[in-house]
Amino acid sequence: MQKIPMTIAGHQKLTAELERLKNYERPQIIAAISEARAHGDLKENAEYHSAREKQGFIEGRIRELESKLSHAHIIDIHKLKNDGKVIFGATVTLSNVDNDTKVTYQIVGEDEADLKHRKISVTSPLSRALVGKNVDDEVEVVTPQGNMTYEIVEVQYV
Repeated sequence: MQKIPMTIAGHQKLTAELERLKNYERPQIIAAISEARAHGDLKENAEYHSAREKQGFIEGRIRELESKLSHAHIIDIHKLKNDGKVIFGATVTLSNVDNDTKVTYQIVGEDEADLKHRKISVTSPLSRALVGKNVDDEVEVVTPQGNMTYEIVEVQYV
C-alpha cells in the first residue's frame, strides 16, 4: 500500500479517534454484549444483535484507522521554506479572475478534508490544479458550474 499524505493535525485527530475506539467504545460494547447475553435467547434478542452490529462497525473502523496510520506520511509544513509554491499542507488564497472574489483553502489529506473549515483534499480537482504552481500563477479548474479561473494570491505554510 502506498503512503497516505497527512498533516500533523490530521494524524493527531485519527490517533485520538483510534484511542477512543480502543479504550472507550470497544470495552463499552463488549460489556453491552455480555449484558445482552445474560437476557437469554439470542435469536430474538434485539439488544444483542444491535450490540454485535455496533461491535462490527467499531472493529472495522479500528482496522481502517490502524491501516491509515501505519501508512501515513506525515508532512510538517512548518519545517519547509516558503518559496511561494503550492504544496501539500499549504494554505492558499485564490482570487476568482471573473468576479474578483477571494477564497482561502488548506490542502490536506483525504481524511482531513472539511469544506466547512476550508480544508480540501489533495486529490480534489482544485488541489490537483494548484499543487506545483506559484504565487501570481493562474489555474483553470473544471467545476460543476463550468470552468473557473483563479489567480494564486498568497501561499502560506502555517
